[in-house]
Formats: sequence, C-alpha cells, structure tokens
Amino acid sequence: MQKTVTYFKNTGTENTSQCLNIVENIIKDSDCRHLVVASTTGSTGLLFAEAVGKKINTVIITHSYGFKEPNTIEMPQSVMEKIRSYSAKVYTGTMITHNLETSLAKSFSGVYPTLLVAQTLRRLGEGIKVCCEIVMMSADAGLIPEGEEVIAVAGTARGADTVTIIRSAVSKRFLSLKVLEIPAKPRL
Repeated sequence: MQKTVTYFKNTGTENTSQCLNIVENIIKDSDCRHLVVASTTGSTGLLFAEAVGKKINTVIITHSYGFKEPNTIEMPQSVMEKIRSYSAKVYTGTMITHNLETSLAKSFSGVYPTLLVAQTLRRLGEGIKVCCEIVMMSADAGLIPEGEEVIAVAGTARGADTVTIIRSAVSKRFLSLKVLEIPAKPRL
C-alpha cells in the first residue's frame, strides 16, 4: 500500500484548508465513518462541520471549562449551535492529558504517567498528541465507537495542521489505541 503524506513547513492556521482537503479525500476514498476535530474557539470546528458534518459522524472537541480561566469556555455558545446545525456534535469534557495529574505535578513538582505519555506523543508533534487525546475523549463519551478507524484533526495552538487515522479506544484501554496513518503533519 502506498499513501501520500503532506509535511507542512510551519505549524498553525495556514494549513487548515489543506487539512480539510485531505480529510475530504480520505472520506471519499475510504470507509472511515467518523471524524473528530479539535477546536478551541470553534472556527476550525465550524469549517469542518460545514464541509463534512452531514456526510460523516463529526465530533468537535472543545477545551474543557476552566482551561484558560475559571468558569469560562473559549468556544461561544452561538458557535456551538452553528456547528450543531451541520449535524456535528460538540463535546466538552475532561482533557485526558490535563487532568488531576497536571494539578499534582504543579503542586508537588512530580512527574506522573499521563504527563509522560503526553510528552512522549509530543515528540511526533503537538497535533499527534491532541489527535490521540480527542479520539479517546470521543470514545469515552460514546460519540464514536471503540475499535474503528477514525479520522482525527488537530493543530498547534490554532487551526489544523495534523490529520491522522486512528483505531479508536477508550482512555481505559489507551494501549489499544493505534495511530494507523498520518496523512499530514508539520515537519518539525
């Protein structure tokens, strides 16, 4: 099997349109029936939902409440509603690599397994780490099935710059999660 991989020169929003084109081609040429997209403010999520939300099970993952500041969420409700109007789901939940261990590490200056996993995945790029995380979050929430090939899209800070195909697993079975393909990523 031969596949094309796109390596971006830079990270961030300048790659979002090309990531969308790559995802549209994957949907057209494969049996993938699920798409999970990371979106902080909603602009990336809205772009993907508008383009493919009615063709495939699309889940947009936000930052958790309080991620930036206490009692706030970065994606406005109006944007969430617009994303849902394209048949996509919006999920806000505990971010797997930003949980209790993050708080403990800051308070007690320790290193904990979840933080080691996150840092290890970041060796392949921030987007790869986020793709793995959002697939598990979606599976944990029952928004995608476990054990199926899922397209996952994420970025570095803003926009999309990473596209993966991952065999899904819930976080409890993290070691069953498999990154099968990386159709696009920044070349860091």
